[in-house]
Amino acid sequence: MPRSFLTLYQRIILDHPLSAIVLTVAVTLAMALGLPNFKLDASADSLTLEQDKDLNFFREVTQRYGSDNFLIVTFAPKSGDLFDENNLQILAALRDELAAIDGVQSTLSMLDVPLLYSPKVAIGDLKQALNTLLSEGVDKQAAKQEFLASPIYKDVLLSADGQTTGVLATLSLDQQYLDLVTARDNLRLLRDTEGLDEEQQQALKAVSAQFLNYRTAKAAEDHQRVAKVRSLVDGYRQSATIFLGGPDMITADMIDFIKSDLLIFGVGILLFMVATLMLIFRAVRWVVLPLVTCTLCLIIMLGLLSWIDWRLTVISSNFVSLLLIITLALTIHLIVRYRELQAANPDAEQRQLVTETVSSMAKPCVYTVLTTIVAFASLVVSNIRPVIDFGWMMTLGISLALILAFVVIPAGMMLLGKAANTAGTDNSALITSKFARFTERRGSLVLVLATALSAVSIYGISRLEVENRFIDYFRSDTEIYRGMEVIDTALGGTTPLDIILQAPTFAPLAAELEDAEFGDFDDEYGNDFDDEYGADFDDEYGTEADFDEGDTASSLKDSYWFSSAGLADLAKLTAFLEAQPEIGKVSSLAQINQVAADLMGHKLNDFEIAFMRQSLSDDIYQQLVAPYLIEDRDETRIQLRAMETAGLKRAELLAKIRQFAVDEVGIAEQDMRFTGLLVLYNNMLQSLFQSQIMTLGAVFVGIMLMFLVLFQSLKLSLIAILPNFLAAGTVLGGMGIFAIPLDMMTITIAAITVGIGVDHAIHYITRFKREFAVDGNYVASMHRAHASIGQALFYTAITIIVGFSILTLSNFIPSIYFGLLTGLAMTAALMGSMTLLPKLLLLIKPLGK
Repeated sequence: MPRSFLTLYQRIILDHPLSAIVLTVAVTLAMALGLPNFKLDASADSLTLEQDKDLNFFREVTQRYGSDNFLIVTFAPKSGDLFDENNLQILAALRDELAAIDGVQSTLSMLDVPLLYSPKVAIGDLKQALNTLLSEGVDKQAAKQEFLASPIYKDVLLSADGQTTGVLATLSLDQQYLDLVTARDNLRLLRDTEGLDEEQQQALKAVSAQFLNYRTAKAAEDHQRVAKVRSLVDGYRQSATIFLGGPDMITADMIDFIKSDLLIFGVGILLFMVATLMLIFRAVRWVVLPLVTCTLCLIIMLGLLSWIDWRLTVISSNFVSLLLIITLALTIHLIVRYRELQAANPDAEQRQLVTETVSSMAKPCVYTVLTTIVAFASLVVSNIRPVIDFGWMMTLGISLALILAFVVIPAGMMLLGKAANTAGTDNSALITSKFARFTERRGSLVLVLATALSAVSIYGISRLEVENRFIDYFRSDTEIYRGMEVIDTALGGTTPLDIILQAPTFAPLAAELEDAEFGDFDDEYGNDFDDEYGADFDDEYGTEADFDEGDTASSLKDSYWFSSAGLADLAKLTAFLEAQPEIGKVSSLAQINQVAADLMGHKLNDFEIAFMRQSLSDDIYQQLVAPYLIEDRDETRIQLRAMETAGLKRAELLAKIRQFAVDEVGIAEQDMRFTGLLVLYNNMLQSLFQSQIMTLGAVFVGIMLMFLVLFQSLKLSLIAILPNFLAAGTVLGGMGIFAIPLDMMTITIAAITVGIGVDHAIHYITRFKREFAVDGNYVASMHRAHASIGQALFYTAITIIVGFSILTLSNFIPSIYFGLLTGLAMTAALMGSMTLLPKLLLLIKPLGK
């Protein structure tokens, strides 16, 4: 530390320690006043790419076809058959109460859909109101068979065993939300492409604030709605086994799990760390000072985030734990250095000891913080706003941790006075010295093991997958897991995917097909058709007089998708989709045509397709056609739900569907587009992989440059960075070998590992250089470095590993992964700094002979 800066530091902190502490506490209290406004954001908007064209298209499709947001309540009676009258009345009551909840636009269950085979109806009957399951005189067992076998209803209304059904509650389309987010994104795009004038900047600021406030209120409403539905279904659990599913439910439960982990396991981690620090240092002051520093740092940062309404998301929820790790590491290094100086100079004054502690640790700690910031800076290049925010949060938090560590710890030391010299009771040097002796005597084995570990890591990294299945975020015995499993296996899947198809530009209109076909038909058969089949035809289809100007059929426009060619394309693609193991229910116009053909007893020609289309009543049209056809655009939609339990791999599934549609069905790529939550989350994951894993090389280049500035030696810098490569490779390779996917919760582990490894390398080499300057002996310098700084590294690693092991008790699987991977990162960093790093120093001798 420069002399002038050290003098200023002594005057401000060491000469007035109480004032420094009081000022820090005052700032903390001011920040703490904002904590009641602390918020977590797990909305779908927080997990998507900024300026994602697929996101904009998703919103367009939502406005065209209506809301695709839903909650689904599964229902399996505990006694009797599902189709018993009593159970059907209970189901009806549940449906009616669910429909009455605010925000529910409509409900759909097996009680509401028209029956087409119970008994079998004629095409002409489709213009009339049809029976439903609760209609008088309906054969319920025949209806049950229809639900199990009908192309329209199977796999969505009734499970294969006939004992589980569901009520689908479609949530209202939030037009205000769409208007606000569209206005904000349009201004953001303009800002990034052309720039904004003053008025537009103010407009962007205003609409962004308005949208954030509205989204906050909406998130609270959504959470409350899920709570109301849960409360509602609780009243029916004595009669049936009931589970709840849907995107809003997943969001609500993820927030609850994260909040629970932050509170319960946050306290647990602190208690574990208290016990570990007490066991290591055996002095209350060396437990209290680190914990006070960590607490002040967390309160100030969380308070700041609350004041400026900067929200933690699912991705950045590990911010608190990471900040705790880094702050604790800084405080332990200061304490260990102080104890070391006190042991060497027991008669020195407290001010001298504290000054020497600060002076000797300032440079390595500052460079540790800077290089850790570089590691987390890799997150800022992402296109995902929560990931960008996480990078900036960590940058601010780490900087604050450095400041507080060099204020609270030294000021606390000055206020508490000299501690009892307990260095003689500390046996950790015996442990670290064993690492030194192993490295000296078995150095070749260290290199062999490092090489082997590198090979294994490369193999593991090659097996890494970028994927996230929400069901894998929860333990198998939790209600949310069991509910998603039931919905997947019995009621058609969990994650929505839409395939939007445009009519090919060369396609003949349905009217042209009809004229061409039936012109030839009349030429060949003349009036014989009318003489032989006319009466029967009119009986089955109705007459022209049956279709007046007010009917839906009369206003229908020609559509390629209601022609034999278009329906054949849809049928081929739909059959392929239904055959995929990871896809549940598939819905399209092809199934309506399939049912119509079955009702007719033969495959429909274009004339019959047109008549069938005109025969649909308005209610049936709205239920069975409108969700899949936009007439004005001659656009159709195939809806499907992917099954989380079937080994879902989003990117592979989308590629497989696209290839079949283009190569086998003959759909032009420009006429087909995917949308839905499955697509948006897949885009997010692919972006995470590209922007984080692929930029690790750039991060290491940045760290290498900082090493060059710090150590002023190319050899020493290369030696320092090699163990970091190995540590990062070990963690990522371990994830690949044990099939832990890179997803939105684990993607940051690479930055974490690099940050921890850099910390160890800088502290060890800095101390090694200091010891080498004493006698120029590499081996002796290694032993002394292990006995001094090695203790701090050992303390930090053990405290964090033990503390974060408690996360393995969480019900939220990403929290378990985070605890395990953090422990693995700390172990890799510790072993690298205790064995491989010193062996490279002994082998290459970068400091001269």
